[in-house]
Amino acid sequence: MIIGYARVSTEGQSLEAQLDALDAAGVEKTFSEKISGSKRARPALDKLIEQLRDGDVVTVTKYDRLSRSLQDLLAIVDAIRAKGAGFRSLAEDIDTTTSAGRLVFHVFASIAQFERERISERTREGLAAAKRAGRVGGRPPALSRQQRDEVRRLRDEEGRRIAEIARLFGVSPNTVRRA
Repeated sequence: MIIGYARVSTEGQSLEAQLDALDAAGVEKTFSEKISGSKRARPALDKLIEQLRDGDVVTVTKYDRLSRSLQDLLAIVDAIRAKGAGFRSLAEDIDTTTSAGRLVFHVFASIAQFERERISERTREGLAAAKRAGRVGGRPPALSRQQRDEVRRLRDEEGRRIAEIARLFGVSPNTVRRA
């Protein structure tokens, strides 16, 4: 049996394009979910692997639909193989039911992991360069130094409630607590 797996990371994304591609590839049964690929606990994927039988082929539109890390991807494909099933990725034309397909799979997975690590390195380098230039990332403070001083004065000297102070400054009670 050809079994499909489709995944998107957020509720705002659509599974439709993946489901259409899987249907066109002859998938007989599809498991789908909306959950981050970085999370290993994915109920639909776990159920798919649990139901695999010898000779089945798990098909995805792109192999990164299974996982965001090389180690996790290899573990999932090993779990599929342990059930006697194969793995097929449409976009990369990978089919682990053949020795050449297994080789290509490992090469592509390594390249993808390398690229994710390079992106992470470039991000860290960019943040360090911005910090050296005096730029700080993140959201700007909701209250200026003078406003924080005023918040503390209202709370400590006048004994006003946090909710009241938050309304006066148009910020959340947690912002007032942090001040």
